[in-house]
Amino acid sequence: MVGIYFVDKKTERNFHRLRTNEELKDLYRFILRAIDDIKHKPDCGTSITKRLIPKRYIQKYGINNLYKYDLPNAWRLLYSLGREGIEIVAIILEWCSHKEYERIFKYRAR
Repeated sequence: MVGIYFVDKKTERNFHRLRTNEELKDLYRFILRAIDDIKHKPDCGTSITKRLIPKRYIQKYGINNLYKYDLPNAWRLLYSLGREGIEIVAIILEWCSHKEYERIFKYRAR
């Protein structure tokens, strides 16, 4: 099993707020399912090539790997894997719409 953590308290609070938002309740359930999948198979997401990892993630979080988990309705969950002692840990960085994902990775002009 893999330990799942949010990158910070704000991200964790935002995740729990999804549960009470009528428009985003489904997104909350999608992320819960993704977390369960990651717990059982940490590399189940798509590995992002190191050169494509946004510099802001490297600078802000000090990560050296990034995974994208495709959620329903064109949402994306971004997470990184690491180790804490002998435990594998997954750090949830954020979730975003497909449009925001394209902006973050500069796939389209702004």
